[in-house]
Amino acid sequence: MDAEDGIITAVRVVRGAPCGATWEAANRLIGVRVEEAARKVGLDTQFYCFADPAGWDPLHGKSPVHFAGKVHSKALLDAIRRIVS
Repeated sequence: MDAEDGIITAVRVVRGAPCGATWEAANRLIGVRVEEAARKVGLDTQFYCFADPAGWDPLHGKSPVHFAGKVHSKALLDAIRRIVS
């Protein structure tokens, strides 16, 4: 991920969801403020995810769609921390 003046200018997906939601969500981050990016990528991933939202995971208490949003949000936060450091 690259950012300039607090705005995301580029996102490189290293590993993504098999449904393609990662790439769709990453494309939508260009031009977004860094502070808003983790929330946005989580929501966009859920929107583009093809997993069955009715399939609740008994261990995490979330649907696969919600879990995917959390995983993507965490991965982006890690990327942001790397470029800020």
